[in-house]
Amino acid sequence: MDLHYDVVVIGSGPGGEGAAMKAVKEGRRVAMIEEHAEVGGNCTHRGTIPSKSLRQVVESHLYDPGHGQERYPRLLGSARMVIDQQVRMRHSFYARNGVDILQGRAAFQDEHSVQVSNRGHSRGRVTADHFVIATGSRPYRPDDIDFNHPRILDSDTILRLEDTPRSLIIYGAGVIGCEYASIFREMGVKVNLVNSRSRLLSYLDDEIIDALAYHLRERGVVVRHDETYERVEIDDQGVSLHTRSNKKINGEFLLWAQGRVGNAGDMGLEKLGIEVTDRGTIPVNDCYQTSCPHIYAVGDVVGYPNLASAAYDQGRFAATHLVFGECDTRLIEDMPTGIYTIPEVSCIGATERELTERKIPYEVGRSMFRHLARAQILGQTSGMLKILFHRETLEILGIHCFGVQASEIIHIGQVVMSQTGEANSLKYFVNTTFNYPTMAEAYRVAALNGLNRIN
Repeated sequence: MDLHYDVVVIGSGPGGEGAAMKAVKEGRRVAMIEEHAEVGGNCTHRGTIPSKSLRQVVESHLYDPGHGQERYPRLLGSARMVIDQQVRMRHSFYARNGVDILQGRAAFQDEHSVQVSNRGHSRGRVTADHFVIATGSRPYRPDDIDFNHPRILDSDTILRLEDTPRSLIIYGAGVIGCEYASIFREMGVKVNLVNSRSRLLSYLDDEIIDALAYHLRERGVVVRHDETYERVEIDDQGVSLHTRSNKKINGEFLLWAQGRVGNAGDMGLEKLGIEVTDRGTIPVNDCYQTSCPHIYAVGDVVGYPNLASAAYDQGRFAATHLVFGECDTRLIEDMPTGIYTIPEVSCIGATERELTERKIPYEVGRSMFRHLARAQILGQTSGMLKILFHRETLEILGIHCFGVQASEIIHIGQVVMSQTGEANSLKYFVNTTFNYPTMAEAYRVAALNGLNRIN
């Protein structure tokens, strides 16, 4: 195999898919190099899709912890079905648009060529005018933790558990840690959530953080803040996590959820002069170019914001730049964040803390879900929507949602926030007729609540 393309994309996750589809739609000859047997990347096979599918099964009460007989792998069966559908769909996208899929691992030989190998055997050399690196990330594994032991898990290996654990220690209370704490506690598992910081998900609005912490504890999750591990002991009975504060936390399994590292190693980037940070990420400019201008990088391998949704857009923007020589990233300055805990969290824009620090005169409008007919019908009345707006101009500054359908509801506010001038105004929600009963009606209730505070 000795092939040449206009664009070679390395990695078939959301970032790689976005880049490949944009480039091929613009008439470029494109190849996708994927190390694994199936396309989709970590998002499809080990991250977003399986964990959210598992959450859906648990939240829908298709799993009854009272019976105690349901095996964890059976719950993952629903995730496997979704994964298979996603893989088939993506294969059809590439086939229909003429994107060649080359299975193997890519390593740069020089600035315009990569060697593709599979299980150590070379499959040939591929050259291209442009490259897009979209190799994603993997769970961070410190050297002093034995991840070869079956009782030590990360967000990849927890998807291969052969039974439901009786108890689980989760070290790391970021998005992954909080999501799995919700899922396993809903299954009746005893969960210790160990947080090395003083608060959960500190980048969220304080009121949302408090609501999430309250509901985790109310469901029975033991949340331990400001705890740093000192060592981990493993025996036939389980795992003991020893902290620097002299605590000993016991569990049947330990889920290590302390961040991720980029997959930029062993690609030959150093011979091109492309820097790789100690967290395995590749520095890029605003157009996603590395220090070699014809080589781009997108998605988790460049670090923040580490979102599948953002990665897809980054791929599209990188491909736009390599085709047209320009790139407008303003579309993703305000990105919604979705956290799939139970209940879920979603937000966009500034928090109260940020607005206070910037001395911006703002006010808050709230809608409590317990007052919404649709939430009452669903039997899920925990939660709220809060709108932060400028007291004088009524411009929407931030939207924060906690509760059922939060990650869906947020997009209504996102559309309004993306407008300029008078189109971005609290009055939009006051003067718009929403279907009744709906969760979206929360916007009208919150807007009226906010107006009452300034009138």
